[in-house]
Amino acid sequence: MGVTAFPQPSGFPQGEGGITKSGHGLPDWLGTAVGGAFLAGGLLLLSGKKKAGLVVTAGAMALTLVDQKDTVRDWWGTLPGYLDDAQRLLDQASHTIDDLAAKRDKLRSMFNR
Repeated sequence: MGVTAFPQPSGFPQGEGGITKSGHGLPDWLGTAVGGAFLAGGLLLLSGKKKAGLVVTAGAMALTLVDQKDTVRDWWGTLPGYLDDAQRLLDQASHTIDDLAAKRDKLRSMFNR
């Protein structure tokens, strides 16, 4: 059995570790815990234990939020803009539906003469 060396792209980092997180090669314990908790929650949900599965999955989500503080802050800052866009879209849909209902009533009154 032979060993084949795959060519590395020119921008690929060379070294023993390959691609690692910026933790000086330390394992990502929080990421491992989150992954395990999501897996356990999913298995509990699939086995029919809904309450326990939801609790474990909610705990995994909380751990994820703790790990991704910067991302949560960014999302929290952009959330009002998305909500405003959604509200504007719903208002437009409501006005369109009201306009169509008025036109429908006008057509009915024309044909019922």
